[in-house]
Amino acid sequence: MLVEVGAELYKSYCASCHGVVARGGGPAAPALITPPTDLTRIAAQNGGVFPESSVVKAIDGRFDLPAHGSREMPVWGIALAEEIPYFAAGDEVARGRIASLVEYLKSLQEP
Repeated sequence: MLVEVGAELYKSYCASCHGVVARGGGPAAPALITPPTDLTRIAAQNGGVFPESSVVKAIDGRFDLPAHGSREMPVWGIALAEEIPYFAAGDEVARGRIASLVEYLKSLQEP
């Protein structure tokens, strides 16, 4: 179930940059300074291990340190909670949506 929810969220929030097949060639990609990551190779680029915690932090974006430079990717932790008026509930919803996206990305990994 999480994978299916994640697939729908991916189409809505990620495919414009990362592409429908998550290889980085979405329609918005040419407008970016840094090419979007090929999301099907995350585990392969990490010794065959999917770095779940790092992926969660990258998607969420609320915990990046400004001293590490700017990021082109939106801060999805805020965007995924926007429609929920109560902060704690919104934060929980955002975490759940991010978890769904992470499960979907895990399902896309290639050797």
